[in-house]
Amino acid sequence: MKTVVAYYSRTGHTKFIAEKIAQKLGADLCEIIDKKKREGKLGFLGGGNDALREKLTDIEVSNPIEGYDFVIIGSPVWAGKIAPAIRKFIVNNNFTEKTVALFVTLDGNKPEKSLENMKAAISTKRLIGEIGFIRPMGNEEKTEEQVKTWCSELGKSLGPS
Repeated sequence: MKTVVAYYSRTGHTKFIAEKIAQKLGADLCEIIDKKKREGKLGFLGGGNDALREKLTDIEVSNPIEGYDFVIIGSPVWAGKIAPAIRKFIVNNNFTEKTVALFVTLDGNKPEKSLENMKAAISTKRLIGEIGFIRPMGNEEKTEEQVKTWCSELGKSLGPS
């Protein structure tokens, strides 16, 4: 099954996880680039406000996902919601015939709400996994173990290649 990990990352945490997942699964990467300036404190505040209001933003993608069967989507959590760039990516693509898994990265301790928000935005027949990575770069060894375990679970859900 041809696999891609699509992600948006403002500070590097989500990118860190996306790269680890891609490495474990032998997947390609698709970076989603927010064309709106999100750097610094004002970018942080504006991003949180846009996420809270579920606004969309202009994006670019480094790798189109049309040829992939399995898409893993990663987003940072901003104000309890997914990033506007991920929301736009979901709106722009058709996932109905794709196998999908979702992950979020966050500084808080309750990923469930943002994962529900992400699931509500996407339409797919086969969602096989979801996970929240809390402070992923705070304890890289623990994070590596979480990624390894989750990727193993995803592999079992996908069945034999």
